Amino acid sequence: MCETPVMTVPLRPLAPSPDDSRPAMDGWDRRTLLGSATALAILGAMALAIDLPVAEWCKMGGVPKELQRFLNFSEVFAHTMGAAALLATALVLDPGLAFPSLRWPAIRWPSFQPSVERERMARMIGATACGGLAVDVVKLLVDRARPRAIDVAAQSSALATFGVVPATGSHSDANSFPSGHAAVACGLLAALAWRYPRGRWLFMLFAASAALQRVATAAHYPSDVCLGAALGLVGAAIFLAGRPESAISREA
Repeated sequence: MCETPVMTVPLRPLAPSPDDSRPAMDGWDRRTLLGSATALAILGAMALAIDLPVAEWCKMGGVPKELQRFLNFSEVFAHTMGAAALLATALVLDPGLAFPSLRWPAIRWPSFQPSVERERMARMIGATACGGLAVDVVKLLVDRARPRAIDVAAQSSALATFGVVPATGSHSDANSFPSGHAAVACGLLAALAWRYPRGRWLFMLFAASAALQRVATAAHYPSDVCLGAALGLVGAAIFLAGRPESAISREA
């Protein structure tokens, strides 16, 4: 009996599935974040020249209604609860993340976390929250009246809005400088782009829209938003400063 020859077809190797060995920042290293923060800080100082006219225009309803609706929707990206919800969503959907351990010594710093997954999540949380906490400290030291709480047209210059506590009965109206929403938005932007670099432009759109929403609603001046965003990126740079060797060794 003659045997039928069996033809063997070489199998094409499967494309490697995306793993977590990719560089953590993928172009968003500490230098990039700090450079962007420096540019925003300079822009914030320059924006003092346009703070009053922009605030007056927004208070007069200059922002188109449809654009205002979109900006209001984007505020969730900058609100503390919204940022927490987005990070929780990433935690649930991404198998490469795990809730950080709160035990000692893991709670000291993300690199002390017992697993790579926990470390990643700890870094993302820290990057999102650090800038916002720094803004809270600055607000305790510097008073600035929000545009919505004063007669902007009556101010001689943008510097005249500093050290002013409006007679509205709410100390929040004296906490215009800098913007906490912008800090949280930029911290969240950096954290999400660190983990999901393909979505960086979408995250940038959301962060920019959330920052603009604060100006459009007369909650902040342009300079508040720029400097708050700068603090958010500085805080993110502290936690997302490249990929720690400990994580690489654990994955190997």
